[in-house]
Amino acid sequence: MFYVKNVPNWERALRAIMGLMSLGFAVMNWGGSSLAIGAGIVGAMLAMSGLIGFCPMCAMVGRKLDKGH
Repeated sequence: MFYVKNVPNWERALRAIMGLMSLGFAVMNWGGSSLAIGAGIVGAMLAMSGLIGFCPMCAMVGRKLDKGH
């Protein structure tokens, strides 16, 4: 692997759920507002970081997964 997971399992599940909800909102409102485009982009990023377990922004600030708990 080229990355080390830095998102705990409970947060991965939360990110995946929130990302899918945001993508659903974007699909339902796609032509109606520019907010839907932003929600789609954010939802895709959340869903991917939840599925993969790696968040680039968390890595930039030095967040590491605590293996002790």
